[in-house]
Amino acid sequence: METIKPIQFKGVDNKRPIIIAGPCSAETEEQVMSTATDLAKAGIKIFRAGIWKPRTKPGGFEGIGEEGLVWLERVQKETGMLVATEVATRQHVEAALKHGVDVLWIGARTSANPFAMQEIADTLKGVDVPVLVKNPVNPDLELWIGAMQRLHNAGITRIGAIHRGFSAYGKHLYRNMPQWHIPIELRRRLPNMTIFCDPSHIGGKRELVAPLSQQAMDLGFDGLIIESHCDPDCAWSDKSQQVNPEVLNFILNTLVVRDTTQTTESLTLLRQQIDQIDGEIIEALAKRMRVSREIGQYKKEHSMPVLQTGRYDDVLNTRARNAEEMGMSGDFMKTVYQAIHEESVRQQIEVLNNRL
Repeated sequence: METIKPIQFKGVDNKRPIIIAGPCSAETEEQVMSTATDLAKAGIKIFRAGIWKPRTKPGGFEGIGEEGLVWLERVQKETGMLVATEVATRQHVEAALKHGVDVLWIGARTSANPFAMQEIADTLKGVDVPVLVKNPVNPDLELWIGAMQRLHNAGITRIGAIHRGFSAYGKHLYRNMPQWHIPIELRRRLPNMTIFCDPSHIGGKRELVAPLSQQAMDLGFDGLIIESHCDPDCAWSDKSQQVNPEVLNFILNTLVVRDTTQTTESLTLLRQQIDQIDGEIIEALAKRMRVSREIGQYKKEHSMPVLQTGRYDDVLNTRARNAEEMGMSGDFMKTVYQAIHEESVRQQIEVLNNRL
């Protein structure tokens, strides 16, 4: 997908951050126009609204349907904004194109389904429209890239990504876990791709929209797609994560957007230090693994089991406390030592099996 270039939205500044905003769902014509008018006054150039809403369980509001596309046409005509909506089937794509929708996006459930993605790609052959692909529900980078490859193979070149976080079992601070390393790796693999962050779906709560938006800017994301409703508390879907246009305007005006085009010559010496330290860490780990193999040999000679649970717990807790005393996260250090322990166990097992 080396031919993919940053998306240039028509009539939009295209400087960071590119903002797409609007309600989770198009509910009524009055709600759509009220929200769109306020967002246009705030300088928003791309209006989003869900027309078809995939719900986790049946019985909830599943979108107004094609009727809402007529309202989006009115938004285009009266505000001059581009309009965007989610598509999940061939019929959705055909209806959206018939009504002149400017930007399409593909949701997390759909991007996880290769059959659905292929159907959408086949329907879009020969069409020049920007298509944004949300990450799959589960943290699978290859599946995410695969969904975009299907579009690219169909001749779509204006492809972008939306990071909306990943599902996790149980209760967490976030509705969907950010797992920032995955979109960072996507950026490394596809450096020219336009990447949006969806802080509304990551946070799940309106008070998290601002800090998540700032974090996305600090990580160099190109834009934000934020849910904004004229009366969020009365929204028919996802009301807890939507902000009104006034609050959105405040959030955007307080964002710190750092220059990503600056040269990094001044960082050269610091990066050289990092490289040197990383080399020392690798050498230290190699020494630790040599000791682990000696321990494995001792356990083999004395018929001792490899796993020593009490010792492992003590190492984790001690190293976590030491890390906190040095200004680092204890949880981070536990994660590091869990990985070290797994490799140590592997080394000892190889000794027991006479492979080392």
